Amino acid sequence: MIFASEELKTIITPEKLFEIAGFPITNSILWGWIVATLIIVFLVIARKRLKIGGTKGPSELLEVGTQFMISLVKNTLGSDRLAIKYTPLFATMFFFILINNWLGLIPGIGHSVVYGDHPLFRPFTADLNGTLAMALFGIVTMQAISIHEIGLGAHLKHYFPGKLFNPVTYLVGAFEIFTELTRLLSLGLRLFLNIAIGEILILVAAFLGGPVASIAALPFTLLEIFVGVLQAFIFVVLCMAYLSATISHSDHQEESV
Repeated sequence: MIFASEELKTIITPEKLFEIAGFPITNSILWGWIVATLIIVFLVIARKRLKIGGTKGPSELLEVGTQFMISLVKNTLGSDRLAIKYTPLFATMFFFILINNWLGLIPGIGHSVVYGDHPLFRPFTADLNGTLAMALFGIVTMQAISIHEIGLGAHLKHYFPGKLFNPVTYLVGAFEIFTELTRLLSLGLRLFLNIAIGEILILVAAFLGGPVASIAALPFTLLEIFVGVLQAFIFVVLCMAYLSATISHSDHQEESV
């Protein structure tokens, strides 16, 4: 899809750069790999600098963020054990989305750097394929965790809560499964639309600003920094809520220590 005038054009679909073993690599996939690598490198360095008595510098943000995430998971799932066990997963999801959102605002991520006839980099979270893939990962992972924690039988009981010979049971189950599909679309579309529309607003503001393009685009860029945090937070909290909904009815969940 293309929005264009005589001088302004922005493409909101990923573009193929090359292939690896017959698999097409788009500019958004490439940027997602780069961001994932940067996060891994930062975490390895930060881990070595963490100290029991407290850490200063950028590593301190990691420590504070981890404590906040543990508290958030605990309040959502209602269990210290589950919070400690699954905080790494939710923290990884949060920071991957957040860093993709933020680094996508860097000048040059878009049409400034070209590979052949296509932009070399495109924000992974501004690609609907990418956000739907993350949504699918989130939904499937929450299902797997639920089965692991409460068992397959109790997990299915969440979707089919009535008696097996009652037709209403299967109607309720079909509705619950349909709800899961709508959750997947909701997660993917919400993240994509917020990031892609923000990208377009910044480009339009810079275009209209002319010689003061950076100043004209600054308010929208600052807004997108906030939106990037908010959308990453909403994505992760919704995944937590979906998990909580499937395990909260079971007696398997332990009380907080």
